[in-house]
Order: sequence, then C-alpha cells, then structure tokens
Amino acid sequence: MNLLQTWWDAVVRGFTQSYTTAVPLPVLLGILACAVILSIPRATWRWFGLYVTFVHELGHAYAALMTGRFVHGLRIGLDHSGRLVSSGRSSFGAAWSGFWGYPAPAVVGFGLIAAVSAGRSGAAMSVGALVLLVSLVFLRNFTGIVVAVASAVIAQALLLFATPAAINYVVLALGVALSVGAVRDLLKLAGVHTKRRNRLAASDAYILGRTTGVPAFVWLSGFTAVITACAVASLWLLWGMLSV
Repeated sequence: MNLLQTWWDAVVRGFTQSYTTAVPLPVLLGILACAVILSIPRATWRWFGLYVTFVHELGHAYAALMTGRFVHGLRIGLDHSGRLVSSGRSSFGAAWSGFWGYPAPAVVGFGLIAAVSAGRSGAAMSVGALVLLVSLVFLRNFTGIVVAVASAVIAQALLLFATPAAINYVVLALGVALSVGAVRDLLKLAGVHTKRRNRLAASDAYILGRTTGVPAFVWLSGFTAVITACAVASLWLLWGMLSV
C-alpha cells in the first residue's frame, strides 16, 4: 500500500510541477543522433520499431474509443505488423480509427516535445504512465504484452525515481525518436505503394480505400500531411528550446 501511495503521489506531482530548461545545442544534437540511431539502422529499428508499432496501434485503439467503438484486442508481431480488432455501427468510426495509426507516433512525439517546451514534461510522463497501464487491457498476444509491460514498467520507474531534469530529457528524447520513427514508417508505407505493391493488402491506406471507396492516395496524403505538420512544428519547438 505504501508503494502504491508513493506511486500515486508521483503521478499527481507530475501534474502539479513545472520544470523548464533551455537545451544546449550539443545535447539537442546528441538527442537527434540517438533518435536517428534508433530509427534508421535495422539492428536498432528491429527493437525500437516495436514500440513505434505499439504507439501506432494505440492510435487506432483510442481513435476507435473516441467514436464509441468497442475495442476487442490488439496484437503486435515481431515483424512490426499490428492488428486492432474493434466493432461498432458507425462507418465514420471505422474510418476514423483506421486513419490514426500512422500519424499517432508523430502526434505523440509532437505532444511530448510541446510538453517539454511548456515546462510540463512531468505531466506528460504522468499521462503516459497512466495510458500505458490502461492499454495493457487491449493486448492479446505475447509480443504485444511484453512491449506494453516493458514500456509501462519503464514509465512507472521514471515517475518514481527520476529527477525533474532527467524526466525532461527522457520525454524530449522520446518525442524526437517517435517523430523520426513516424517519418521512417511513412517512407516505408510510400515504398509499399510505389515499389512493393505485393504488400498492399497490409497497408492502412489501401484498407481504408477499399472499405470507404475513397482512393488510397487520399488517405496516404492525409497521413503525410499530419506527420509533416507535426515534424515541422516539433522542429520549430526544438529551435525555441535551444540555449545559446
């Protein structure tokens, strides 16, 4: 009970504390380098990409819940594949849920960077810790459960033991890494539609086009618009956080 109370106090403290700091250029460059190292080489992307896929699928799940759909389960494969099963009567809800997969990592990444810029990295960590715990109920396969549990454990540990400065840099680094990961996934999806069309059946844009009658390139353009906007806005915020 004492540990539970300590954890809850840490969650509440995250919402009430404000911590702002300028980011030295060498530190920011180091964070950007780490994000690229996590997202570009296959050896590291093999593992970090699982987390990006997790955020992608949570984008589908929470978008479905927003429109009143029932989420039956979520699966993640070691090959970075993912599948969300939801049900509902609204065709709009199905399309809305289907859209918010690829943009989700970019939106979350921008949100984390914006939180750091506003001095609310503690609140971002508290929200993330709670969301990750709630998300455990969606998982239906071993790989997904491992990714979710590992993410949740790390988030709770940071909440309990990390200093405000450490949380600030962790939230910032995660925001940048998710943004880079979102761009990487978008480029991979574009490659499926232009060079590897034998994999189209697994594309969210293709599935949305087939189920709604709106051409796949429209959905792909929508993904691109949201991810690009988030990336540009994130870069603008990062520039504003730089210390001379």
